[in-house]
Amino acid sequence: MSPLNTLRERIESRQARIGVIGLGYVGLPLAVEFAKAGYAVTGFDLDQEKVRTLEQGESYIEDVPSADVAKARLEGRLDASSDFQALARLDVVNICVPTPLTRSKDPDVSHMARAVEEIRRRLRAGQLIVLGSTTYPGTTHELFVPMLEETGLRAGTDFCLAFAPERIDPANQNFAVRSVPKVVGGETPLCTELACKVFSAIFDEVVPVSSTQSAEMVKLLENTFRAINIGLANEVALMCQRLGLDVWEVIEAAATKPYGFMKFLPGPGLGGHCIPVDPSYLAWKMKSLNFPARFIELATEINSAMPDHVADRVGDLLNEDRLAVNGANVLVLGVAYKKDVGDMRESPALDVIARLQAKGANVRYHDPHVRELQVEGEIYKNTELSDEELERADLVVIVTDHSGVDYARVAEKAGRIFDTRNATRDVSEHREKIHKL
Repeated sequence: MSPLNTLRERIESRQARIGVIGLGYVGLPLAVEFAKAGYAVTGFDLDQEKVRTLEQGESYIEDVPSADVAKARLEGRLDASSDFQALARLDVVNICVPTPLTRSKDPDVSHMARAVEEIRRRLRAGQLIVLGSTTYPGTTHELFVPMLEETGLRAGTDFCLAFAPERIDPANQNFAVRSVPKVVGGETPLCTELACKVFSAIFDEVVPVSSTQSAEMVKLLENTFRAINIGLANEVALMCQRLGLDVWEVIEAAATKPYGFMKFLPGPGLGGHCIPVDPSYLAWKMKSLNFPARFIELATEINSAMPDHVADRVGDLLNEDRLAVNGANVLVLGVAYKKDVGDMRESPALDVIARLQAKGANVRYHDPHVRELQVEGEIYKNTELSDEELERADLVVIVTDHSGVDYARVAEKAGRIFDTRNATRDVSEHREKIHKL
């Protein structure tokens, strides 16, 4: 029997040994789901603290209960390691490492390349390699197939290679990992088939596409669509401010139309690993083909300017109270990139704080999910949201609308509020204190 036929049987019988490189917001949920499905899973991460935490049966990701990790450990289905030697004995290896942008907004696939190199050193016939990290179309075929085939093994004949983009949305209670369809594109039809078999064990629906390039493009389209529409919502917010209109009222009313309109909301800027990053991956690829991505470039310009707009509005509101930004006490509520998570990746709050810090404001923050953060070399500690803290603030700026904050109490105790998320929509009293984006 050929090694790939043996792999098929091991996948179908759930005897295949699964590996996950990168145990962050994407990798850890994936590893735990495979363990729940009955597979033996080994997770790899260079962060020794993450490895130690998992070995103790605990989770460091809010969406992954420690009870699930402890159960998988107790059943012997989940191991964690920083030693990549174990890759040699695995049947399926998923790559879930970061793919950030460089300072010049170019794709940085160095983390993926290092993971593939670790695999290449130990690659054997009968393995399936699946890349899940966001990247530009052509990365898998043009960059990683040649790397792996340096071993003398051939993709689709000796080993399989596929791209299956992650679609995890942290803190989304409506869509768990299993319920979001999984897109899969293989280097060959056999690669697609075997990757689909693996993922069908943990996803209710698997969607095969014709190639790794198509799968890579699917992910970029999804988040570019969101980034462009958020850019439109942000521009409408700027328009409404000039027109003296409430942008939140306008959007909510427009959203009552049962067709032809999809609601996107403005905010202080884009955050998270995907939405601020993915459009730049696509724009970079198209630039290499001499094709200007005009929608992407315009939306990026608008979204990137929102932290400056927030900082300017802070200055205007303080000025109305005859206060300068320099020396003013500004309390920022929420610094994570989205509500009810502790993820700080690309958070617009970092840019807002940096702008205010540069203007001389005394900035403090409260976020129930973030204990500490660093902005431009300065360390900030989470501040308790006491009545005294609210009262001493010259301005409270709501940047992230965490559900656990009592905004009615904030409105009662704070002197003035700038709400960039419409978090105070249900507050009926003290409306004169509240200013919206």
